[in-house]
Amino acid sequence: MQGRFLNRYIFCHSATARFRTYVLWVAVTVWLCGCSQYSTKKLPVAYHNLNARFNAYLIARDRLREVERYQLKTYQENYNQPLPILLPLDSTKLEPVKAQLDDAIKKASLVAERHQNSKWLDNSYLLLGMARLYRQDYGNAMEVFKYVNTKGEGQDEKHEALIGLMRTYIEVGDYTNGLSVAEYLRAQPLNNANTRNYYLTKAYLHQKRQEYAVSAALLDATFPLLKKGETTARLHLIAGQMYDLVKKPEQALEHYRQVLRNRPNYEQSFYATIYSIQGGRTSNERFSRMLNDRKNNDLRDKIYYTMGLLEARNQRYPKAIEYWKKSIRETTTNTSQIPYTYQEMGKVYFENLQDYPTAKAYYDSALALLPQQSADYRVLADRKVFLDEFVEQQRIIQVEDSLQRLAQLNPAALDRKLDEAIDLKLKQQQELIAQAQTLAAQAANRPATSSDIPAEQRWVLYNPILVTQGRAEFTQKWGNRPLEDNWRRIQKETAAQALAEPAPQTGSLPNGTVPEGNTSGLTTLSESERKAQKDALYAAIPLTPEALRQSNQRLEDAYYRLGKLYKFQFNQPDQAIPTFETLLNRYPNTAVKPEVYYLLMLSNDQLNRPSSWKEKLLAEFPTSSYARQVGKTGSNGTHTASGENEAQRTYTQVYNLYKANNVTEALSRAEASMSALTGSLIEDKMALLRVILIGKVRGVEPYRQALIEFIRDYPASPLLPKVKEMQVAAEQPTAKRK
Repeated sequence: MQGRFLNRYIFCHSATARFRTYVLWVAVTVWLCGCSQYSTKKLPVAYHNLNARFNAYLIARDRLREVERYQLKTYQENYNQPLPILLPLDSTKLEPVKAQLDDAIKKASLVAERHQNSKWLDNSYLLLGMARLYRQDYGNAMEVFKYVNTKGEGQDEKHEALIGLMRTYIEVGDYTNGLSVAEYLRAQPLNNANTRNYYLTKAYLHQKRQEYAVSAALLDATFPLLKKGETTARLHLIAGQMYDLVKKPEQALEHYRQVLRNRPNYEQSFYATIYSIQGGRTSNERFSRMLNDRKNNDLRDKIYYTMGLLEARNQRYPKAIEYWKKSIRETTTNTSQIPYTYQEMGKVYFENLQDYPTAKAYYDSALALLPQQSADYRVLADRKVFLDEFVEQQRIIQVEDSLQRLAQLNPAALDRKLDEAIDLKLKQQQELIAQAQTLAAQAANRPATSSDIPAEQRWVLYNPILVTQGRAEFTQKWGNRPLEDNWRRIQKETAAQALAEPAPQTGSLPNGTVPEGNTSGLTTLSESERKAQKDALYAAIPLTPEALRQSNQRLEDAYYRLGKLYKFQFNQPDQAIPTFETLLNRYPNTAVKPEVYYLLMLSNDQLNRPSSWKEKLLAEFPTSSYARQVGKTGSNGTHTASGENEAQRTYTQVYNLYKANNVTEALSRAEASMSALTGSLIEDKMALLRVILIGKVRGVEPYRQALIEFIRDYPASPLLPKVKEMQVAAEQPTAKRK
């Protein structure tokens, strides 16, 4: 009886437990189903808000803040250029924090995937867009920001998304769309944080467009929204730079003063002082105090650079160059200042001293060390093209003149001259070897890293600055030479170069290099080596009529190109005139004579000098394009409406004669009417018709010459491609005969 009762009790208790478990399971299931991410009920929304915030949003935000701190810590400011208002994005430099960016993207995406009803959805999308922006994934970043603006619920989040979209447009260079977004935001009621970010982003946009006055004004509107600190001090420094660029020194000085009032770091305060001095707004007596301050030991190069700028501004160019050389010598581990110092030296030699070979050398050095993304790189590269050509043409003139003088010597005198050149070269090599050995001995006897050794006496290979400079100078002079024996024999040295090369300055090593190994072989030459060198020099001298003709052609081209560089690139008509006159005196039958007459006329007019070049041009080359430029009809150089109608009638008459196969009469009429059609809209059409008629009447060779003249006289004609095709076709029969 008791056993039966006990069994029934156990059975009932077990059934009750199973029922309770079932009820609990049903309750949990119902509760979880009620917490759907699409539900709008309070309990599910609270659940997803909690999870979205603590399991995703806050983690993504913290990861992104880590990335921003890393970017701010590792970014290297270039104080030689206007600082960017917003730090430039470079995913390669953020590679060490790539894991943080990936985690930020992953966590921010979780909110969109699992917590659609959370109030942190828009904020998480904004974090996702910023993370994509830092990764330079601009397409996806735009899509995210546009989505928040379209589908987002909060107005502040929508505005923040549009500011992010504007920043993305700036990074891809789409300033037009960036300005469109800015114009829309300008009319919106932004909160303080968005107002601050809007002003900074728009100021950055105008800075990128080089609209510095607008950018500085926007920064002025931003400062009341900022707290004191290094970030604000940096923005004041940038505002001062931009006011300097738009020639508003008073506003610039006030911002430099504000830098010192906003708890700047040491570099910011130093450069605020330097920029104030550069503008001549504070006493340069501060230089001595700054040079004696031990905290400025790593910045002495910048101080001397600024002293050079002030001397150059006061037209004391030798003193400026002396300070700039000191700036280079004072450089320590940070070599970023060197290319800008070279650039200023090249600028003074180019614009003020007009020493173009020296300017070229400094520009070469600046370009070798200047970052290609620098704003000055393209300007320097363009100027260097003209300087390279200028130096090359000067070298050709010097070389060819020297070669022709050598060719006029009698054999005995020429042989002695070449022996002297070889001996001089050998002597220079011996002096360089002696200098290298002296420096090497000093380096062996004293520790090269000792601070009491003057920089100019340290062995060059122990000095990373000189090694960098030497490598750049070597590449500029010799090119990329492979590591091999007797590499110097690869050079193509002419006799004139060997005779005309000046000896290097005493106390300097070329290219920052030192001969290696046994150098005794360079101090003497065997008979076979001397003979080989002399034969190479003989081979370059124009001793035959054909070689002399080629030498004269190179000289003629060099004078012509040099004169045009003086006239157009360097704006020095006083130098262009004697260059062109030398060309005409030495080569009176030059093919470019009409153009040279015309350029001489323009150069003399520019200097307000009377000349007869216009009359010579009209008398000797009345049908040339240059004569037509001088004698164009009408006060403004164009035909009147009636003149155009008459020109059209003349062209039609000549063309009808050509169609009627009356080519001789047509050619005669075309040549007679060319001067009357000068300046008309169909001048080049008549000129082309004349070329075709010459081919039919006078034959192949006059036809080819007429094509050449058309290309020379009408370089901007829309008919030029057709004429060049005709020229190629005219050359084909000759090629087949060959």
